[in-house]
Amino acid sequence: MSADTDAGGPDRDPGLQPERTRLAWRRTTLSATVVAVLAAKTALQGGAAPVPVVAAALCCVLWLGFQYLAHRRIRSLASASRPRALPPPYAAAAALCTVALAVCGAALVL
Repeated sequence: MSADTDAGGPDRDPGLQPERTRLAWRRTTLSATVVAVLAAKTALQGGAAPVPVVAAALCCVLWLGFQYLAHRRIRSLASASRPRALPPPYAAAAALCTVALAVCGAALVL
């Protein structure tokens, strides 16, 4: 018997973790899309004042950057049987885009 069987759990399927990670990236890109769309709607709803339009444009640029990073990661997860770890610069860029997008979206609401 293996250690997994002794512990009462089934053997781990190595294909599940990359699939869960791909789904998490897709959920995050969907959330970023909603923030960017709502930011654009909010900026244009009250008229075309310069500050909200610039903030909405910044949200769109951040959204595009995050989409690029997410697409690269999802593609790398799908192409390899054992994907490599996300390089630290990409992880930092994804985190920066996510936080900046949330801040821009919140600034437009307030």
